[in-house]
Amino acid sequence: MTTIQRQHFGEHLGQTVSLFTLSNSQGMRLCVTDYGCIVTQLWAPNRDGKSEDVVMGFDDLASYQAGHPFFGAIAGRCANRIAGGRFNIDGHEYLLATNEAPTGQHLHGGIRGFDKYVWQAQEDGDGVIFSRTSVDGEEGYPGNLTVCHRIGLTDDNVVTFEFEAQTDKPTLVNLVNHSHYNLRGHTHLIHDQQLKIDADFMTPVDESTMLPTGEIVRVAGTAFDFRNARRLGDAMQQRAAQDFDINYVLKPTDTDLHPAATMICPHSGRVMEVHTTLPGVQFYNAFKLSNKVWNGKEGHRYQAFSGICLETQAFPDSIHFPHFSNVVLRPGQTYASRTEHRFRVIA
Repeated sequence: MTTIQRQHFGEHLGQTVSLFTLSNSQGMRLCVTDYGCIVTQLWAPNRDGKSEDVVMGFDDLASYQAGHPFFGAIAGRCANRIAGGRFNIDGHEYLLATNEAPTGQHLHGGIRGFDKYVWQAQEDGDGVIFSRTSVDGEEGYPGNLTVCHRIGLTDDNVVTFEFEAQTDKPTLVNLVNHSHYNLRGHTHLIHDQQLKIDADFMTPVDESTMLPTGEIVRVAGTAFDFRNARRLGDAMQQRAAQDFDINYVLKPTDTDLHPAATMICPHSGRVMEVHTTLPGVQFYNAFKLSNKVWNGKEGHRYQAFSGICLETQAFPDSIHFPHFSNVVLRPGQTYASRTEHRFRVIA
């Protein structure tokens, strides 16, 4: 049975910030705060029953408030990139912040995206429901958007991320959890861990802008082929900068919840299987982390390749490519998605 404890985590703009600790009977523990719906800790047992924290982050609220590369946070109203911060719905042109300095694109909701607000929080069985209304014009997006985000931990070691949203004007919605995972523990590098991605196709990008070209191409014969589990260090050697930041087109299945990716740590025996209702997953191997100094939990400095993100999502910049995912939400519709991270151990 999952238990939930709530404690004071700090203050943000005059609002009290709480930290929720979810614990199950199998030795897993998940900590999440109502500031940005951030997963701050995730303790999972290894093959010997020893638990370690397998996500990157900070020990205190002030470090998150100072700015960070979306460690554990929600990304929205529209995650990933939008070309030039511009889009058109029904003949109306909207302009958003171009907050990704290197590329000049709109990224993860803007200057003050969903990750920088204190959400209302309510315990709900084996999870916590976070909710807020993103008002019309926030970061340039149209419509009052009401959002609920439920994060849970089941007694069989499944971490769940569920999203729901409704709007009173046509708008864009693409909501993502942006945790950085390292199954050996957050103080290690990822090279010896393995990754499998359930996708035959990807959406390639112009590497100067990191925007999709609009193509959907096969991964076979490329460095991006993870159809079979591969050691991450070996895959990275096939890229000149050892970098991965790409969206994969997941295989459709007969069920709403389909496989997305599997991460394996031979050293610890931990395995994390990702299943989702969403059509894509962005694999990012944190190659940019060495661009700044990030002093994380326990004073550990996070460097490039300290973790990976597996962001289940609609395709990047979908608003400009009709053959990509639909990210337009209209009045009377409900945006809904579910992603599960299923943990187990192998011998």
